[in-house]
Amino acid sequence: MTVAILVSAALSALVLVLALLMPAFNSRTVPFGVRVPAARATDPAVLEQTRLYRIRVIVSGVVAAGIGIALFAVTAEPLLLSLSVLLLVTAWYACFFLANHGIRAAKAAGGWYDGVRQGIAVDTSLRTDPPRFPWAWLVPALPVVAATVVIGVLRYPSMPESLVMHYAADGTADRVAAKSVWTAFSLVFVQAGITALLAGIAALVVRGRADLDPARPAGSARWHRRYTMLSAKALLGLTAAIDLGMLGSSLIMWTGTVARWSALVIVVPILAAVAVTVTILARNNRDRSEGEDTGMVHRDDDRFWRGGLFYVNREDSALMVPRRFGIGWTLNLANPRVLILLAGIVAVAGVLVTIR
Repeated sequence: MTVAILVSAALSALVLVLALLMPAFNSRTVPFGVRVPAARATDPAVLEQTRLYRIRVIVSGVVAAGIGIALFAVTAEPLLLSLSVLLLVTAWYACFFLANHGIRAAKAAGGWYDGVRQGIAVDTSLRTDPPRFPWAWLVPALPVVAATVVIGVLRYPSMPESLVMHYAADGTADRVAAKSVWTAFSLVFVQAGITALLAGIAALVVRGRADLDPARPAGSARWHRRYTMLSAKALLGLTAAIDLGMLGSSLIMWTGTVARWSALVIVVPILAAVAVTVTILARNNRDRSEGEDTGMVHRDDDRFWRGGLFYVNREDSALMVPRRFGIGWTLNLANPRVLILLAGIVAVAGVLVTIR
C-alpha cells in the first residue's frame, strides 16, 4: 500500500512540474502549438495565456490530488490513487487547448502574419550525411534481455508448477497460472518486444524531418543534429532501465517470493530513468542559437496541426516530426506507415495487459 502511494505521488509530482515548466521549454515561435512570428513571441496575448495556463494547471493539480485522496479514503484501494495522475494529465491537455484557442484567436484578430516574409529552410546534408544511429547506446539493453533469457532457461526446471502472474497492492498473489514456456517467459517476450519497439522508434527519430528556422537556418540545423542524437540516446537509455525492471519482475515470478518493497525496487529505477530522460530533453528542447537573422519567419502551417498537437499532412512523407508542444517527436497521422507503427505499439501493450 505504501509503495502504491509513493509511486502515485511521484508520478503526480512529475506530471505537475512538467506541465508547469513546459511553456518555457518549447520554441518561442510556437507558444501552445500556435505558429507565430518571432516578433509576436512576447505579445501580451501570449503572456496572458501562459499565465492563465499555469494557474489552471495548479488548480487542476490540487483538484486531481483531492479526488485521488478522497477515493482512497473511501475505498482504501491504493491503485485508485493513480486515477489522480490520469485526471491531472487530462486536465493538463485541457489547459493546453484553452491556451491554444486563446492565442489562435488573438493571432487571427491581430493579423500577426500580415506583411511578413514567410519561408522554409532545408538542410540537404541531412540527406547526404544523416545522423548515425547510436548503436553503442543500445548495448546496455541487449545484455539485460539476454541475461533474462539465460536466467529463465536455467531456472525453468525448478520453477513452481503454479506461477504468480500478478500481485495485489498488499503483496498477496491474486492471479496464478500453470507453468509453461508461455507463462514463464511472458515478461521476457514483452521485454524483447519493448526493446525492439523503442529501438525502432529511436531509429525513426534519427531519420525524422527537421523543422529548421528560416531566420537561423545554419544554427537550427546544428541544433537539430544535436537534439536528434540526444533524443535517440535518451530513448535507448530508458529502454535499458525498463528492461531491468522487467528482469526484476521476472525474478519475482520465477521464485514465487515478493518482499514488501519489491515493487518499489523495480519501479523506482524506471521512474528515475523517465525523470532523467524528460529533464535532459526538456533542457535541450529549444534552439538557442544566435547571430543569424535572414529576415524571414516560419510559414504559417497551423492548418497541419490539429489543436496544436496532432500533425496531419498528406503532403509530407515524413513519419515523425518534432512536437510543437511537449518534448520529443510525434507522428504524421496522415502517413500510412503510421498504422504499422501504431499496430506494433498496440500489440505490445495488449500482450502486457493480457499477461499481467
